[in-house]
Amino acid sequence: MKFLSVYSQTETDTPPSAAEMERMGKLVEEGMKAGYLLDVQGCMPSQFGARIRRAGDKVTVTNGPFAESEIIGGLAIIQAESREEAIQHVLHFLQTAGDGECELRQLHTGEDCPGSANAEARRTEAESPVGV
Repeated sequence: MKFLSVYSQTETDTPPSAAEMERMGKLVEEGMKAGYLLDVQGCMPSQFGARIRRAGDKVTVTNGPFAESEIIGGLAIIQAESREEAIQHVLHFLQTAGDGECELRQLHTGEDCPGSANAEARRTEAESPVGV
């Protein structure tokens, strides 16, 4: 199964320190070598971003920086055998990254289409509680 992990954090004007970058680099290298981390990307500060919203026929473009206290800081694509395994990878990431939050979402594959055997198995797994 593939999962998208979106990391949100409080935006600061201070870039990560060399030590923080080194710790994160080691984590990414370990995850890539182990095969569970398929891709990882960090976001530039929100001042370089834009939000594009469509409501009916109206389109609104809002340039950054954004006023919210929590903004998207990066993303990762994770390969895991289960949702619980993916959660463990995210917890390991948060131990390295520090304060923040990750939203974990399973990604669709062709096997997830309605009517497939895997779609029903995933629905049942998603309904079961997870002890973290």
